Amino acid sequence: MVPMVLPLYSYLQRAFLSFPFQKKSVPYERSFLNLCQNNFDKIGMIRIIFSFILLNSTIFIIAHAGEWNQHRGPFSNNSSDESVYSPNWLSSPTAVEWKSETPLGFSSFTTYDDSAFTLIAEEDEDGLMREICISLDLKTGKRQWSTHLGIMDYKAGGGNSGASDNKGGDGPRSTPSVLDGKVWAYDSDMSLHCLSARDGKLIWRINILKEHSGINPRWENASSPLIVDDLVIIYGGGPEESFLAFDKNSGKVKWKTGSELATHATPILTKIHGVEQVIFFCQSGLVSLLPKSGKELWRQEFPYKVSTAASPVVAGELVYCSAGYGVGAGLYKISKQGTKFSSSQVWRKPNDVINHWSTPVYHDGHLYGMFSFKKYGDGPLQCVELKTGRVKWSAEGYGPGNVILAGNNLLALSDKGELSVVAASSSHYKQLARKKLITGKCWSTPTLSKGKVLVRSTEEAVCLSVK
Repeated sequence: MVPMVLPLYSYLQRAFLSFPFQKKSVPYERSFLNLCQNNFDKIGMIRIIFSFILLNSTIFIIAHAGEWNQHRGPFSNNSSDESVYSPNWLSSPTAVEWKSETPLGFSSFTTYDDSAFTLIAEEDEDGLMREICISLDLKTGKRQWSTHLGIMDYKAGGGNSGASDNKGGDGPRSTPSVLDGKVWAYDSDMSLHCLSARDGKLIWRINILKEHSGINPRWENASSPLIVDDLVIIYGGGPEESFLAFDKNSGKVKWKTGSELATHATPILTKIHGVEQVIFFCQSGLVSLLPKSGKELWRQEFPYKVSTAASPVVAGELVYCSAGYGVGAGLYKISKQGTKFSSSQVWRKPNDVINHWSTPVYHDGHLYGMFSFKKYGDGPLQCVELKTGRVKWSAEGYGPGNVILAGNNLLALSDKGELSVVAASSSHYKQLARKKLITGKCWSTPTLSKGKVLVRSTEEAVCLSVK
């Protein structure tokens, strides 16, 4: 019975969030309301939803846990449909369920069934550095399988920077995606691999550099594959094929377009003015495409210097983006007349409101995240008013870590392995709990899945129970 309850609850929850009176930005999802709008008015739908909740109140305990199946989570915005109501679990002596070795790199975790997936790097018997996709048992942390993706040398060495006492650890930056028993990994050398989630066996592999005239950015690929229905979407190809969509099961090219140079930022799936779209943050700026066909909807010029690594953030009709190296941030309004989209600037702050590679989250009109450039070890967690770019509060001591949103709280991971629970409130900084969890350097993003929090560093990973 539970497998039937989970998707129904998920549809009902997102249907409620999609009503016009809801002021919050709603993550992309085909809502239950959209499926049923020809049969029920909205008031009727509300009655159905609340009747369902009252009759099945225990479902809230069971059903709000879900998979974190790709980089930036199931909604492509670093948020979870799970909530962290109390910080007490973090200080509990039983919170840590397991630890496991995760040598080198800044890949984050994704989850599927009872497994967790990430990319690491290990030296082989010949002294060569190999990039590896691994699967860990979500219950025990034991390694279930390892699949070698290729030999990497990380010759540019950018990932070895950090605080004076926390340097080194360069390795893979991309995060694997997982769905329907398959794992897709986009390695540092721009090869896209499809693996079996059960045993790690290779199903298909595409070398973007050789087969699609790919151009790898400095410090190698860091973007992660984006799964949209039956497609796996990436960028990094050459002229006329910089944006690529493959059949996720066969690896067959479904569409290719564009002549933009890739950055380190992962594309996002979102919905603006009711139209689902994929937004890429390229060296030329923002480019939005229809996921089914690759048709361009709109574009917005934005400066590029050295590296762009944080993904754009969408809130309704507003799109925020930011980069380091003196570039700063901008907010753009996306308008739609008939079928034609256009973009206009709301504000622009050169060399200010900087997200180096840490993508912020959006909540109730504000952005929360790590805003700094090369402030390793002590960079701040900040709250920024979206419509003005004004900093509402700032708290030092996080460095270029990462943050996710869980209900009304933030899970903020510092670059030195400290996890904090912070209230997502614009009025003031309120830290509810903080704990040092792991050694090594953390440039990865926390994962929240099925009541478990997963974080990793360049040395180890830890799984915590949120209870």
